[in-house]
Amino acid sequence: MKFNTIKTVGRSDFVNMGPIRLRQPIPTRTIDSIDPFILLHHYGPYEISERNNPFDLGPHPHRGFEPITFLVQGEQLHRDSLGNESVVKAGDVQWTTAGRGIIHAEAPTKSFVQKGGVLEGIQLWLNLPAEKKMMEANYQHVTNEDFRTVASDDKKVNIQIIAGELEGVYGRIKTQTSVNAFIIDVDTGGRYEIEVPKLHQSMIYLLKGDVTINELESLKLNENQLIQFNQDGEGFSVEANSDSKLLFLSGEPLNEPVTTYGPYVMNTQTEIMEAMRDYQMGKMGFLPAN
Repeated sequence: MKFNTIKTVGRSDFVNMGPIRLRQPIPTRTIDSIDPFILLHHYGPYEISERNNPFDLGPHPHRGFEPITFLVQGEQLHRDSLGNESVVKAGDVQWTTAGRGIIHAEAPTKSFVQKGGVLEGIQLWLNLPAEKKMMEANYQHVTNEDFRTVASDDKKVNIQIIAGELEGVYGRIKTQTSVNAFIIDVDTGGRYEIEVPKLHQSMIYLLKGDVTINELESLKLNENQLIQFNQDGEGFSVEANSDSKLLFLSGEPLNEPVTTYGPYVMNTQTEIMEAMRDYQMGKMGFLPAN
């Protein structure tokens, strides 16, 4: 396999989002976005208890993109203006297509807060093309045990196919654009080569561990670092120097203008103003505070 060369090795500095302190590998001063991915937040690990519960996001709107949660540890309650209410547990994924508008709320479940525990996850914003920004909103929740996987012969590498396809194995999430999302767990000494579609921009984010990419001793990735690949090869290799967990993302660029404001991702400033007006007029539905 001809490996994709490295375009950028990005940082994942802490930022404040209201009362929440979390890591933000996208956007940064060096990486504005990796089309079609607009934002990547790594929240936690937080020690949740009745005395400490920072990750309680009350009802808020979205339009024009897909907010996605990969829950690594803990337990969250999702509620939305479509009437969905589900408990998302460790390893689960919730994939919301905001489309023309949705209001949702996320927080650790009351029982999780009472018993205490660790909460950690990834929040990803995936852009929608202009032709789909005003589609009907939708919500998908797939549990950890329901995802299909690809594993190495020695079982040291396990790749959870969230969305898209790898080696003929397809994810259970229905996507609106050509996109792959995998969770890759690699035991110490495990190695694997992963194909990347030629038309896709791609990246990996290391949640934990220590890995070597493309067999390059000079390219050892440490926790909370992100690599963006060039579109000049067939894929990449990963080898774990310690037990590691990575998020792999790839998608076909939309190559469209992007205008963002708060919870909205549109193509023009006028569309942002329309989104704000529609939310105020109740056109995105209603969700009471819990």
